[in-house]
Amino acid sequence: MISDFKGKTAVLTGAGSGFGLACAKQGAMLDMRLVMVDVQEDALQKAAQEISAMGAEVLAVKVDVSSATEMEQLATKVMQQFGAPHFVFNNAGVAAGGLIWESSLADWQWLLGVNMMGVIHGMRLFTPIMLEAAKKDPHYRGHMVNTASMAGLLTPPNMGIYNVSKHAVVALTETLYQDLQLITEQVSASVLCPYFVPTGISQSHRNRPNSAPAEKPTQSQLIGQAMSDKAVGSGKVSADDVAQMVFEAMTKNQFYIYSHPKALGNVQQRMEAIVMGNNPPDPFAQRPEIGEQLREALRQTL
Repeated sequence: MISDFKGKTAVLTGAGSGFGLACAKQGAMLDMRLVMVDVQEDALQKAAQEISAMGAEVLAVKVDVSSATEMEQLATKVMQQFGAPHFVFNNAGVAAGGLIWESSLADWQWLLGVNMMGVIHGMRLFTPIMLEAAKKDPHYRGHMVNTASMAGLLTPPNMGIYNVSKHAVVALTETLYQDLQLITEQVSASVLCPYFVPTGISQSHRNRPNSAPAEKPTQSQLIGQAMSDKAVGSGKVSADDVAQMVFEAMTKNQFYIYSHPKALGNVQQRMEAIVMGNNPPDPFAQRPEIGEQLREALRQTL
């Protein structure tokens, strides 16, 4: 369990906005040293200036988390400036929707590159560094938080490509936790599963790389984008609220972190169906009007 954050080092990907920036603010208030990472240069520099103005020591690094080379270079920079980090927030993520068979190869490569491989790179590079630090110092405590989503525990329609990437993060982090339990009590992990929280993720196409050019959006993708914009924009729980939840969870060594625990009713229905061998239940059972709106919109246009 972690009780002291002062002077500790945290690496945060996706730190230019959303959860990454909110966790950086939380870290600054706790007198931490912060390595802020983002692919969007202007947002990163603005965020780094904001956190520096709070009195925190900041290293801002522009990185494409889907790139193994850039992530390896990041790990080297962190070690050179701060040594082994105590906390790693693999948080960078992007979103895209639409019927699953309509996602292009470029869509899959982009989403899985950032959402899945970005977390994998952070885990495979920083976990050994943290374990080595723990071996050298019995007082060292480390924690890795990987950002998944409630979409990593559910399978809502018209957002399959995102679901796949976030289910991968949940499975990866659960396995990381179990593997760490085998060999140490000094390093642990958590998975963050937020629901609809006002962040910049619904507009993540702004950072889509030229190497993954977008095709003309289909009607289902346009509908998915509109619904995502509305749902995310109307969220009542803020990114700052979630950041507080994350830090509280780390102090308790709490693995699953939920922004909206009430949404777990849908998760329970899904798990019960799996155990009973039933067909997948309606993910909108508690909000049937959402499913009906989506069904009507799709059938009118396809």
